[in-house]
Amino acid sequence: MYHIVRYQHLKLITQNTVSKVHLKLIFPRTLAFAHLGRSWISNHSYAADQNIVLMGPPGAGKTTVGRIVGQKLGCPVIDVDNDVLEKTWNMSVSEKLQDIGNEQFLEEEGKALLKISASGSVISLTGSNPMHAASMQHMKKNGLVVYLDVPTRDIIDRLEFLKLDRIVGQGPQISMRDILQYRKQFYKKWYDIRVLCESGITAEAVADKVLDAVKRYQDSEAETFISTRYVKSETCDHKDPAKYFSDVVIEGLASDGGLFVPEKGLPELTAGEWQSLVEATYVERAQIILEKCIHPADIPASTLGAIVEIAYGENFTCSKIAPIRHLSGNQFLLELFHGPTASFKDFASQLLPHIFAYCVPTSCNYLVLTATSGDTGSAVLDGFSRLNDADKQRIVVASLFPEDGVSQIQKSQMIGCQRGNGWAIGVKSDFDFCQMAIKQIFTNSDYTGFLTAEYGTALSAANSINWARLLPQVIYHASAYLDLVHQSIIAFGSPIDVCVPTGNFGNILAALYAKKMGIPIRKCICASNENNILTNFLRTGLYDLRGRRLIRTLSPAIDILKSSNLERHLHLIANGDGQLVTLLFNQLENQSHFQLQNELLEKLQQDLVAGWCSEEDCLTAIHSVYSTTGYILDTHTAVAKVVADRLQDRTCPVIISSTAHYSKFAPAILRALRIAEIKQNPLSQLHLLSSYSPLPPVHRGLLETLKKNEMQKHQVCAADVNVLMAHIETLIQNRFMKVS
Repeated sequence: MYHIVRYQHLKLITQNTVSKVHLKLIFPRTLAFAHLGRSWISNHSYAADQNIVLMGPPGAGKTTVGRIVGQKLGCPVIDVDNDVLEKTWNMSVSEKLQDIGNEQFLEEEGKALLKISASGSVISLTGSNPMHAASMQHMKKNGLVVYLDVPTRDIIDRLEFLKLDRIVGQGPQISMRDILQYRKQFYKKWYDIRVLCESGITAEAVADKVLDAVKRYQDSEAETFISTRYVKSETCDHKDPAKYFSDVVIEGLASDGGLFVPEKGLPELTAGEWQSLVEATYVERAQIILEKCIHPADIPASTLGAIVEIAYGENFTCSKIAPIRHLSGNQFLLELFHGPTASFKDFASQLLPHIFAYCVPTSCNYLVLTATSGDTGSAVLDGFSRLNDADKQRIVVASLFPEDGVSQIQKSQMIGCQRGNGWAIGVKSDFDFCQMAIKQIFTNSDYTGFLTAEYGTALSAANSINWARLLPQVIYHASAYLDLVHQSIIAFGSPIDVCVPTGNFGNILAALYAKKMGIPIRKCICASNENNILTNFLRTGLYDLRGRRLIRTLSPAIDILKSSNLERHLHLIANGDGQLVTLLFNQLENQSHFQLQNELLEKLQQDLVAGWCSEEDCLTAIHSVYSTTGYILDTHTAVAKVVADRLQDRTCPVIISSTAHYSKFAPAILRALRIAEIKQNPLSQLHLLSSYSPLPPVHRGLLETLKKNEMQKHQVCAADVNVLMAHIETLIQNRFMKVS
């Protein structure tokens, strides 16, 4: 795989007239303020030719914070209200606003800002400056725009206390909340850095956060990724090139067969920062969490914001994106099936394609490979089909799935999601083989080198082995907790448990990561079906595949014996011991088992408990919940419900991840509800379920996909890696012309 150079976007990242590709060409990846050196950060010295521009709503404290930052840096401070506008106009800002009105005021204010010619200063903007595009472009030419993001409730309280009468748009018929909400679109267009200001924070503390944020922005070399199997050598002078977020998105799997993880771990938010997100929408929470985890050198904040809005927009059928629903007692459902393909995989698969398209160079074609146990395939195919036409020409997807190991509706949906730049490929084996085949293909340097040389095409992955597939899942676990706080079910800081139906360990790992980032999760409950190898492992520390054969169950998405993402968690609790991780997984590959030492097992069990559910208990749970509540669980959620009933002590709320819509498993649901089995096609089964007026309703997107694509075909391959490699080459050959 190629080491992809990241790009820094210092000035024009928010100008609509400049294309993404053009930006990448004119701004090679260099540190912002690179000429200052890292000593600037350590002692807060300052350069003579750069400004820090503070932006935020009226009442955000920009003036006070600006003075403190300037004092710490020993540089000039310019307050636009007092030092520019009032001196230019020879009258107060409120008098000027009353004199000429809102629209003309914005124009005059912008003209005054355009006359500023400062360097090496801290500039505190007015709350309305960002509404004037030309003046903001002028500010960004020689400055770093820092957005003071203060909770709306705090702003309203401050403004009421100060009784300000100089706010553009202010009037008896317009609420301050509406004014502030309207202005957010302008703030998010211009900022380079966001500083999250929790309730009650002092101006001094905000100033320190500004300096820390500027330090992070400049020190982009610090946020690197390593393989879970990386072993640092004390004797070897050679050091592999650093890997950054954009690199790991493209490469997917590390060259040594390990999985990429952040070298310094995930960032932790303070309790106050999390509480500031309680009132936020899902999209707002997503952007803020992702900004904390993705350096702006990889994806600038404005670009990331646009990607998030596209990913979690009208393609989700519920405006809350991932709503919490009370089930009974202390149990709550996190509904993760409102995306276009009706499973939790949509949360990553609607985001990843746009991130991937942004990060990859335009000079190369890409084939994205994914292995699926049922839901990933349709989600990834759908997500990549939503790219713009130019990106779809150079990025194509192939999804490998067990031909006889997914539900009939899942297969029909996957086949129906083949839309020009994607293929669904059935494999005559199980999911574990599909996943193993992809890993073997990736680590075959002769093969990948041949594809690049012959067809100008590189490979990447869209499974949760790709870090960018896993990261978005952290968001909904955090958001679920915040929703319980918002609904006054718990106070912030009160613990919850999370129960996740688990096969590949990605979803539950995301919950563990949310805990590491500061969400008060007490225990993560791992729920298995009859393929209960994870349950046994979490109880005993013995991961044992000897003599195990995969059992096909009614919950096929967790019919998995080799849990890839477990490797990431073991790396975490082993304090980054890549040598140990390599030893364990080599032993699993060669001897089909490994045993954790007691010390590691104890660490594993601090956060995790596990149980499993039989097929009979799964069906009984679906029937019982429907009989008492009218709500239909899908088979995977039913597995989690059964395990939560057994293991959770009811001393705190438990959030059960509802990972798929029941519509995808209609035959099993009809059987659980004791409706006579209907030997008809999937579409007929969904219509039958719909006739019972179930809660929630049958997934309309799934119905539409099946209606449109009943006659579509797919390709089937033998369970042979060499056969798959030849088939992949044929797909590439037919899609992309040979490199001349």
